[in-house]
Amino acid sequence: MTDHPSHSPSPPDPAACDRAMGEALDWLIRLQCASAEDTQAFEAWLEADPANAPAYVEAEALWNGNTLRQAAGQLHEKRKPSPLARLRPHWKPLATAAVLLVGVFTVGNLPVRLQADHLTVVGERQRVQLDDGSRVLLNTNSAFSSNIDTRQRVARLYQGEAFFEVTAGRTQPLELQAGPLRASVRDSDFAVRYLNGEAQVRVQRGDVDLLASSDQRIRLSSGDSIRVGPNGFSQRERADLQKDLAWVEGRLIFENCPLSQVLAELRRYYPGWIISTNGALDQVAVTGNYRLDQPLEAVRSLAHITSAQVREFPAVVILN
Repeated sequence: MTDHPSHSPSPPDPAACDRAMGEALDWLIRLQCASAEDTQAFEAWLEADPANAPAYVEAEALWNGNTLRQAAGQLHEKRKPSPLARLRPHWKPLATAAVLLVGVFTVGNLPVRLQADHLTVVGERQRVQLDDGSRVLLNTNSAFSSNIDTRQRVARLYQGEAFFEVTAGRTQPLELQAGPLRASVRDSDFAVRYLNGEAQVRVQRGDVDLLASSDQRIRLSSGDSIRVGPNGFSQRERADLQKDLAWVEGRLIFENCPLSQVLAELRRYYPGWIISTNGALDQVAVTGNYRLDQPLEAVRSLAHITSAQVREFPAVVILN
């Protein structure tokens, strides 16, 4: 009998590992302010090489760990020469990421952070009591401020979503600004969402007077909904308040909604990336009622009802 030599798996190619790690770190930076095209390119990159997803997971762990902070600290120690030269090759882009991270979060969000009195992170809701007695519920990833005294009642939603409860009894109306939208309110409960340059108003109770940046004016009443963009108002619609304002009660409700839209909404509440790599799933109609503080459980449930598979990483969930 002839003995055949055993073959152990080939060790990973160091150059390939460094390439994957470098690209993963580049993606971590790029995804901080990602466009739809960035998201599609990231999905393609994950599928292009089996080494890419594990590299991204490792990079994300480094990104959230002490290594990033240490690298940033080294870069700011002016007395020590060339701290980059002492880092392992695949940590060099990590040190660069430390510098870019400062730019992404302190420069990119600086206008909002300087102006806002109240900020919520992804997945967080916050209740705010205004000085005039009005109440505001801020939804996920929102920024808000108010300036109320004897002469004015002004509130500003810089980004995100908020539900307002404004009661009668004041001479001056509450003036709300959100991008291209100006709202004047005396006695109403209503919600405003301001994302990607477009505002949407949904009225639960009372009347809301709206002014668009194009000088258009309209009054909304209970059950009305409208969008406001740079070109003015859309057509007035009747809102499904039980579904559209479910987030106020901590729920997300979908009725015969394409899976692509469901995932887009869940991404607003998940502090990572939810990615679908199967285009055939995009138009699958979904009906469900989910807790907004458990977006990952919602994704798992969606995978079950659509017979899809889920791969979970520390900051990435892939549905295919």
